Amino acid sequence: MSTHPHARNTQQPSAMPIGKYAPFAAVPLPDRTWPERTTTVAPRWCAVDLRDGNQALIDPMTPDRKRRMFELLVGMGYKEIEVGFPAASQTDYDFVRQLIEDGLIPDDVTIQVLTQARDELIERTFESLVGAKQAIVHLYNSTSTLQRRVVFNSDKAGIVDIAVHGARLVRKLAEGMPETEIRFEYSPESFTGTELEFAVEICDAVTDVWEPTPENPTILNLPATVEMAEPTVYADQIEWMHRHLGRRDSVVLSLHPHNDRGTAVAAAELGYRAGADR
Repeated sequence: MSTHPHARNTQQPSAMPIGKYAPFAAVPLPDRTWPERTTTVAPRWCAVDLRDGNQALIDPMTPDRKRRMFELLVGMGYKEIEVGFPAASQTDYDFVRQLIEDGLIPDDVTIQVLTQARDELIERTFESLVGAKQAIVHLYNSTSTLQRRVVFNSDKAGIVDIAVHGARLVRKLAEGMPETEIRFEYSPESFTGTELEFAVEICDAVTDVWEPTPENPTILNLPATVEMAEPTVYADQIEWMHRHLGRRDSVVLSLHPHNDRGTAVAAAELGYRAGADR
């Protein structure tokens, strides 16, 4: 028997009422393949520093700092850059207009803008893009069990209707801007708090509207809006989606991990091994 002073665990039980907290539900994936895979090719990157990064700052970036950050990201080689939420912020709207009107976007760089699935916000978003050579319109709505119940007081069908209605308007407005090459992206916000079967259902409903092809794919982005479990669980969720999406050959599967538990980098690395592209 060891006599090492640390051989015995003298840790005292926590007073935290752990019985109130259910463990995160395991993903039914007994034949998961991601643990055996290795990363041999770099993913496609999209920098979100100017949007999500800016939202995280106590003092948001000034227009001048945003411009310098954009130029830095371009200089680092990023080809897809989310530059703001123009329908939610006049500052973001003005910044998008500055990039376009001042000719600051290189021909091989695509800006991306975020919008909720609400008519007036989608319309304002497209107004911000007039004159751009190319852009990605990133549509989202909340899908988690908590947000369906507390925020929207809606069932699954109602949440799908919101996404489909927004997707139809995005497609209609894009068809009215032939001078700009518009690509589409959809996020089921709070994906990590959404049942996987429902996440597939709503993503497939959106791609049915957008009708992507292998030559013109849609981006489906799966955000860990709240990081709720280990990165291995996120990887399982991504591999499950990778297997079950209806138009997988016409989809760029994108990751957006948050860092609530401090494991965002690990989640991104394992999620990429699990079948993601971006």
